[in-house]
Order: sequence, then structure tokens, then C-alpha cells
Amino acid sequence: MNSPLPVILKRDCPVIRIPAGSADTIVAGTEVHIAQTLGGSYTIQAPGGLFRVAPQDADALGFEVEKATAPSTNGPVNEDLVWQTLRTCFDPEIPVNIVDLGLVYDMKLSPLSNGGSRVDVKMTLTAPGCGMGPAIAGDAQVKLLNLDGVEDATVEVVWDPPWHHSMITPEGKRVLGLE
Repeated sequence: MNSPLPVILKRDCPVIRIPAGSADTIVAGTEVHIAQTLGGSYTIQAPGGLFRVAPQDADALGFEVEKATAPSTNGPVNEDLVWQTLRTCFDPEIPVNIVDLGLVYDMKLSPLSNGGSRVDVKMTLTAPGCGMGPAIAGDAQVKLLNLDGVEDATVEVVWDPPWHHSMITPEGKRVLGLE
């Protein structure tokens, strides 16, 4: 979503600087432009560069904070639901989800003795110097933990094998206009 008109921050807003991944705050009254809004978070252009605004801070942009909801299951969590959930996670600079971008290398769904499930994900980033890894992995972990039946989830950023554009799925290539 592009915002041709500026948005004025309604309150001080915690942000993550892109691509450094460092935490910062943009003060109330600052004029920003929304560059992307996918997966519940916002990428904004503000003085000093690009920043990620978390879903819980949407009110600072003048939007309603939506309660985090995960797809409900009709039974135990399954792999399809986990993959569907991972497809709601986005790199804040690229309008393709982390699965179709080819960033998720491995996903394991394991049963726990209490009847719940554990999810372990190994993912990478498009470049080793990108500081957004913790933010993207954290977003994925929170979304997985919101799934009914998921009791534990880890999302680990790995660098082997190195990511390459050939890992983008056909759907990702379509979104990026690479077909």
C-alpha cells in the first residue's frame, strides 16, 4: 500500500530502523509516508530513512490496532497451517512473504507430551549484513505461538546455504515482476 499523502504520527512511536535492525523512536508530529503494509506491520519513510512499525503501534499512524488473530484449527495444528502462517510474515523492504521469497529453509512440527505442538523453523535473509533478521524471525515466532495448539516455537536465522534469487518461488517471482 502506498500512501501519496503524508501521515502525521499521533504519538511517539517505537520503530526498527531498516536495514540496520536497530531500535529507535520517532516523535509525535513527525510527517511520514507509508511505503508498505503487509503482514500487519508497516514500513514507513521518515526523516532519516526507512523504518518498521509493529502492528501494536498502528495507532501512532492513525490506524486501529487490530487484535492478533491466528487461523483457527478444527483439530491439531498441521503443517499446512504452519506454512500458511509463515506466509503472513514479510521482509519490510520486499512485498513478498518469507516463504515465497525462499527464506524459509526448514520447518518441523513436533508433538509434545501435553498434546500440544512445537514448531522449529530455520530461515535466512537475502543478505548477511541485514540487521532485520531478529525482527523478521521474532514476527514469525509470535505468529506461530498464536496458533491454537502451538506451545513452543523457535525461529533460527541461518546462513548456510546462502540465499540466492533462484530460491524465490514462482508466486514470489510473479509478485516481483520477475517472470
